[in-house]
Amino acid sequence: MSTSQLFTSLKMGDLNLSNRMVMAPLTRNRAGEGNVPTDLNRLYYTQRASAGLLITEASQISETALGYPSTPGVHSEAQIKGWKKITDAVHKEGGLIFLQLWHVGRISHPSMLPDNMLPVAPSAIQPQGDAVTYEGMQPFVTPRALELGEIPALVADYVDAAKNAKEAGFDGVEVHSANGYLLDEFLRDGSNTRDDIYGGSVENRMRLLEEVINAVKEVWPSKRVGVRLSPENQFNDIRDSQPQVTFNAVVDMLSKHDLAYLHVLEGDMLNGERKVDYVELKKRFGGLYMANMGYTRATAEDALTQGHADMIAFGQLFIANPDLPERFAQGASLNEPDQSTFYGGDEKGYTDYPALEVDKNIV
Repeated sequence: MSTSQLFTSLKMGDLNLSNRMVMAPLTRNRAGEGNVPTDLNRLYYTQRASAGLLITEASQISETALGYPSTPGVHSEAQIKGWKKITDAVHKEGGLIFLQLWHVGRISHPSMLPDNMLPVAPSAIQPQGDAVTYEGMQPFVTPRALELGEIPALVADYVDAAKNAKEAGFDGVEVHSANGYLLDEFLRDGSNTRDDIYGGSVENRMRLLEEVINAVKEVWPSKRVGVRLSPENQFNDIRDSQPQVTFNAVVDMLSKHDLAYLHVLEGDMLNGERKVDYVELKKRFGGLYMANMGYTRATAEDALTQGHADMIAFGQLFIANPDLPERFAQGASLNEPDQSTFYGGDEKGYTDYPALEVDKNIV
């Protein structure tokens, strides 16, 4: 086995990660009827259990948090049971798995929501682009701004989902506050123009995220809770006028919560730009920092060696290489990901990527 930094163990609270390689949360649109995780999903995660930590695809906290077809939820008994089969299987293989808690906010469509309701957001600002629906691509609509009195119930949905994740046997949860979804919409001034206690100053814009974290920490120990941010990603038509200033403040707030880790998408997925000082964010956070954004083995090793990260999350590499840690350890070639099968479908491009051939003659 390699002696590289990637393969050193890591203590995260009371959990021991066998390596520093994390499977990033990856939406694959393959949940079953009722957005229930299936046996196919169980195989997919179990195949990748050699990661130091698995983070599930984003999972909606309620039926009103849904934004995409066939994405799993964590708000019904059937969904909890489906996830329990997955966590049991991952644990049997010696793996650790966190559930990512998700509310899409304005990145939805009435056809996806109960009673054709409008998506909700901090402010009634229509995102550019199209929603993915069961009827195909449809233009985003103008969302409805959440009323002040509705926010406690929203926070309660996160609490219920966190409880359900515990019942389903997860090792922890990750609060999704990135990529233009609801909590990120509150953080950034391009989507939050409120004039109440949840808008205006950075302190106000990050109030909801902190309330969610405090609520989830009533269910899980703080060292079993992670948070994901994407300071300059413009995916889903989201932006902030001062991302360094905004996210310095957000990370300062998060540093006070003794979290399991901070998971950061470093840069803009759309154009590859990277202007924010992420080393500064790691320094401000003070705890375990998980870096994510197109890392290769070489760049991952460099980030760990330089102390710029404590863990590296890999996305497409884990899609195509279920045994990615073993391939890295052996210096083996990598399978190429088939982007045409990323979203939706069956086992093709999901559970049929080959693992390394094992020499049966080796004792």
